[in-house]
Amino acid sequence: MFNPSQADVRRFFCTVYAKSLQQLPMEALETLASHWIALHPEVQADLADLDAALARMGTTPETAPNPFLHLSMHLSISEQCSIDQPPGIRQAVELLSARRQDLHAAHHEVMECLGQMLWQSQRSGRPPDAQAYIEQVRQRATRD
Repeated sequence: MFNPSQADVRRFFCTVYAKSLQQLPMEALETLASHWIALHPEVQADLADLDAALARMGTTPETAPNPFLHLSMHLSISEQCSIDQPPGIRQAVELLSARRQDLHAAHHEVMECLGQMLWQSQRSGRPPDAQAYIEQVRQRATRD
């Protein structure tokens, strides 16, 4: 398993943003990341200066939005859907996306479910409950 540090994640997204601005070739994961970055112009200033991004590690309040975490969650959900892991997540996200008529908006809702699952896991000391996660996404896809 790849287990990047907080600095690695920041370097990755800042590098992808720089490559996209310079229209340089990218690896597949970088191309996917650049797609999500393009949909979030409000975070692009955070990605424009790697040194500043690294210097801010651990200095922002916990309640402040973390653009690196946000983009990482988009990548995680994209990867989950591409390999359907946990099984059923692809269909649940597709249903939610169809219901919202917007994959980006659906991803933001899935992030809430993913965050809830991880929080529950940390709180209880048990492994993440993938079925509860998928069920939360499905419930969002079937309610108004």
